[in-house]
Amino acid sequence: MAERILVIGSPGSGKSTFAKALADKTGLPVFHLDQHYWHAVWVESEKDEWAARVRTMVEQPRWIIDGNYSASLDARLARADQVILLDLSPLRCTWRIITRVLGSHGKVRADMAEGCAERFDLDFLWYVLSFRLRALPRVLDKLEDYKGEFVWLGTPREIRDFLSGERFDEDGHE
Repeated sequence: MAERILVIGSPGSGKSTFAKALADKTGLPVFHLDQHYWHAVWVESEKDEWAARVRTMVEQPRWIIDGNYSASLDARLARADQVILLDLSPLRCTWRIITRVLGSHGKVRADMAEGCAERFDLDFLWYVLSFRLRALPRVLDKLEDYKGEFVWLGTPREIRDFLSGERFDEDGHE
């Protein structure tokens, strides 16, 4: 069984929900990068502070880390046994973001840093819509030299099937 799992993909693809479900199955601790990157009221971490936080996370013996943050991807890839890419359609991800904002506007999600309430951001929606064209190719370039297991899940059904337990025994092991 993988002991260090990296979950990446477009915003709205369900990375945090997937990571939590996978943690429930495996018993691995979860680190949601958004909780560690952001300070209250959407203040970004300083570059050195962020690098130190990521280093602390990846040095742990066992983990699931969900999030993209390309500046720290190399450090996470160097320690990950398994990378899981959630690659849902841009329209599905955008729809999920819109419904999330409508349903949680002004509230802080469980996978988000304290004081970072859900908000509407047009630039963020554009990032989601263009993720496959702009961000994903850079991620895939970094994955070319990755030596661990790479799992590409492209539909909600593939995600459900992955988590359904077929890959896991009764103790949560693959």
